[in-house]
Amino acid sequence: MFAPLSSGLADTPANPKVSIQISPNTDRATILGSPQLFTGHVLVDMLFTPNEAAKHSAGVVAFSPGARSNWHSHPGGQHLVVTSGTGWVQEWGGEKKQIKAGDVIWTPPGVKHWHGATDKTAMTHYAIQTQVEGKTVNWLEAVTNTQYHTPTSSQ
Repeated sequence: MFAPLSSGLADTPANPKVSIQISPNTDRATILGSPQLFTGHVLVDMLFTPNEAAKHSAGVVAFSPGARSNWHSHPGGQHLVVTSGTGWVQEWGGEKKQIKAGDVIWTPPGVKHWHGATDKTAMTHYAIQTQVEGKTVNWLEAVTNTQYHTPTSSQ
């Protein structure tokens, strides 16, 4: 998946070869978001997964109008970077909030939440999360239509 580039460093036992790795976008496929994890039409492009040195992963997630994730949490927390459109995010027990292109959202470890597009607009974001004990996400139940259509908080 990754092609190493020369590091210019000498290979010795004390200094093993260190290389930059490039993952060409042609090596990654866009997948349809699983109906067990999402409601509506969602496309996911995994950018990278955790490795020995970096314990985080990232993907680009595109939600069509009305689409959203199930409730879920992240053992190491999650950053979302909204790149286009308008969406919603909600913490369990909290008010639904509007998010827009350019917004960055931090969800602390273990906080139950969901995110997705509004009912009228699409939304795309980068999702970046840290792996803890081999897991980056704990998937939970679907967001009901009643929960999804609850009015947003005033911001």
